[in-house]
Amino acid sequence: MANIKSAKKRILVTQTKTQRNKSIKSRVKTSIKKVEAAVAAKNAEEAASALQLAISEISKATSKGIYHKNNAARKVSRLTKAVNAISA
Repeated sequence: MANIKSAKKRILVTQTKTQRNKSIKSRVKTSIKKVEAAVAAKNAEEAASALQLAISEISKATSKGIYHKNNAARKVSRLTKAVNAISA
């Protein structure tokens, strides 16, 4: 356990940031699963609307520094490709 005041604060700040990052990552994963479920069910309309929400969540997470921009671009690209495959 830390004895120095600044070290104690860093522990608290790190815990707070970790919880925030976990909740945002969880929301992103949930939105991705919704898109993938709609794609699996071959429901193009639902997949398209879920895709828009997923892209929004991924972009927000990226802007907050939770995902690297290339990682986010890869996730969006894969989801878009999957949705386009069933709607074509």
